[in-house]
Amino acid sequence: MTTTHHQLQQQTARPARHELSVSLARGEREIEEAKRLRYRVFAGELGARLPTRTPGIDHDLYDPYCAHLIVRDERSAEVVGTYRILSPQATKRVGGYYSENEFDLTRLQHLRPRLVEIGRSCVHPDYRSGAAITLLWAGLARYMVEGGHEHLIGCASISMADGGHAAASLYNQLGAHMSPLEYRVFPRCPLPLAALNGQLPEAQRPPVPPLIKGYLRAGAWICGAPAWDPDFNTADLPVLLPMSRLDARYARHFLGNKD
Repeated sequence: MTTTHHQLQQQTARPARHELSVSLARGEREIEEAKRLRYRVFAGELGARLPTRTPGIDHDLYDPYCAHLIVRDERSAEVVGTYRILSPQATKRVGGYYSENEFDLTRLQHLRPRLVEIGRSCVHPDYRSGAAITLLWAGLARYMVEGGHEHLIGCASISMADGGHAAASLYNQLGAHMSPLEYRVFPRCPLPLAALNGQLPEAQRPPVPPLIKGYLRAGAWICGAPAWDPDFNTADLPVLLPMSRLDARYARHFLGNKD
């Protein structure tokens, strides 16, 4: 079953200053709003080199095949958060997952019929208190359940502003969250972990970024060493979340499950 805009439309949150809603983008106008937000965050804020054809818009060859999840501030009418979603059916049409540009996914081949990829996640800087990302997660969870999908894959990015030392240290801190060997993937452009030492003194260790922390709390695995993405200058961790592992607290929070 395909998730529709109407099935996601009514999920809302009302922080003190904002009234937010989440839905799948309807038509090119709303998709363009999401792409403009992506450009603002990735190029304007983070300095990424984006292969865009239109100034101010982040676009690549995967976008036409994706569903675009958006969070909108109903008071200002502005799109303030987004995720793009590549379904298994759309993956066949585009020829593969975006993640395959960074990782060898051979060991996940058997998961492809029910493997959804997420990416290009971002939130407007004025809306990073938690409500927007919570709604995006709720929208993703409902998309997965209502579509009958069993696995979620994506890349969780860590800044390389310090040359990769923080990323290497974070990776070494997350050993308890590594996937079983049969789900391991392999970076095409690996971060040179040995050269970076990979372990900062405890006082200098960076905190786990909120998005990665959220994935892990939900039940996700890290399924390999990080890859270096030169366009975004990030170290990308491959993350896999089997819906069967979705933490019960997350299921209750995002899906309203009573069990």
